[in-house]
Amino acid sequence: MTPTPRAGLLTLLLTTLLLCAAAPYTQAQVGEQRYEMSVGFHAGINMCSISLSPSIRQGTLQGLTGGIVARYVSEKYFNMICGAQLEINFAQRGWSEHYDDYPSLQYTRTMNYIEIPLMAHLAFGNERGLMGFIHLGPEVAFFLSDSYTKDGSWSSYSLNTDQHDQPIERKFDYGLAGGGGMELNTRIGRFQIEGRYYYGLSDFFSCTKKDDFSRAAHSVITIRIGYLFDL
Repeated sequence: MTPTPRAGLLTLLLTTLLLCAAAPYTQAQVGEQRYEMSVGFHAGINMCSISLSPSIRQGTLQGLTGGIVARYVSEKYFNMICGAQLEINFAQRGWSEHYDDYPSLQYTRTMNYIEIPLMAHLAFGNERGLMGFIHLGPEVAFFLSDSYTKDGSWSSYSLNTDQHDQPIERKFDYGLAGGGGMELNTRIGRFQIEGRYYYGLSDFFSCTKKDDFSRAAHSVITIRIGYLFDL
């Protein structure tokens, strides 16, 4: 049987999780061992949409995100700083619908989550100045609440609106996150700017054969700034 793309991504998620968890405890064979701990916080904007099948016409919903960060650097391998980063974030996800040919119709749904990403942290550049970094790893999230706005007479048009009143059946979400950015290390702390993409592997609606949808997953682009200081 040929593996599905989602099965392949799930395998990658689990492999990355094991590597991230093992990284701080692995003794360096070639690299320079480090024991550096940093903590801090971040805030930013989410640009959200959903992967829905059957598909709908969507715009981008903007939401807020913010949280706390803990990072442990375990070694420097040649010119690459290697470590792991754990976060606990509040995030707004969801989607919006608008139609140029039906301008009176508007729908947005905002979904609030607590996110817990566990990321591999790979950095390069000037350790006492400007560095670039890459983050990659699995993420789990827990649904808190949702709200929506709806304008216009949707019943007057032949449009799919099953998703409007569909409840959030699955409150545990998981997927893969990855991105990169720049970090400036100064005497008063580390200042960051980062772009990140989240690809949901789980469905938030019930998506069995008898349901309206066969897939309902999150897709989120995040732009954020952060501040960390070394312990």
